[in-house]
Amino acid sequence: MTTTTTAAASRSSSKWTYKDFTWALSLFGTAVGAGVLFLPIKAGAGGFWPLVILALIAAPMTWFAHKSLARFVLSAKNPDADITDTVEEHFGKAGANLITFAYFFAIYPIVLIYGVGITNTVDSFLVNQMGMESIPRWLLSGCLIGAMTCGVVFGKELMLKATSAMVYPLVFILLALSVYLIPDWNTSMMSVSPDWGSMPAIIWLAIPIIVFSFNHSPIISQFSKEQRRVYGEEAVKKTDMITGGAAMMLMGFVMFFVFSVVLSLSPEQLSIAQEQNISVLSYLANVHESPLISILGPVVAFAAITSSYFGHFLGAHEGLVGLGKSRSKAPIGKIEKASLVFIVVTTWIVAIINQAS
Repeated sequence: MTTTTTAAASRSSSKWTYKDFTWALSLFGTAVGAGVLFLPIKAGAGGFWPLVILALIAAPMTWFAHKSLARFVLSAKNPDADITDTVEEHFGKAGANLITFAYFFAIYPIVLIYGVGITNTVDSFLVNQMGMESIPRWLLSGCLIGAMTCGVVFGKELMLKATSAMVYPLVFILLALSVYLIPDWNTSMMSVSPDWGSMPAIIWLAIPIIVFSFNHSPIISQFSKEQRRVYGEEAVKKTDMITGGAAMMLMGFVMFFVFSVVLSLSPEQLSIAQEQNISVLSYLANVHESPLISILGPVVAFAAITSSYFGHFLGAHEGLVGLGKSRSKAPIGKIEKASLVFIVVTTWIVAIINQAS
């Protein structure tokens, strides 16, 4: 980089741009899966005050973890390195194989889950809300998985636009529902005296729920690579800024939704919802007898699953390509295509087999 280019990158890396905002939306969308519909019930089950403590630690925990992962990717000497290359540089080939294997199998099952989830969600919506006959499952799942994968295959620009298109209605609906529930807020949850002796255990057991709901690590590697390509040595400053923005978005919209739901219910209602093991929108639709809320459930699930699929697919594909590079002398292009086909086909097969009960 020339001095002029470096100075320009330094100035631009300290300012928010529209592209930064779309990346923050992509990180947000990767984190917010359909699990957000179960988060208020699961996180609020321990009571209101443990939820307050969880909210206080969630923001720094989310930001520092993802900021550090982005910095780790940027620590590689090779400017084109992804997370698998960086791991090999720091831990050697044997360590890289082990870590990449764990990385892939931590993300790949979630891609399979989203393949099943999007098929079940759309099928249920067509049958129950639209009054249509079920489309053959092999056809429906194939079209949905193929369409979602196209958003990844045809470049980051298309993926960012598609994610933004999915996340905007998701954010709007979460905010609208949070505001809609404000008139029902009550102090019944706050009036329950906390059991200070059991609170550490409650918080400890609830942390994985928060982590999973706010996790956008699968897309961090590709996100970091893109920032380094654009900003060079100033990429660290930019990744810190965008991951911080994504963490604030998650706290602002998701935790507001969680608190609004919890404050609108009584401890008894929250307990019933937990026993029924249904999404919070399904329970709210039953309580309020609102057909609108019952329709919003599938819409939120569809937007959340689709936006999350993009990020998790990128992470799973990256991990599988990393494993392929370490075990095959084939050209990288062939490894990438074979990995893509493997993930799409296996996700399609699992979606066909795993029908909603």
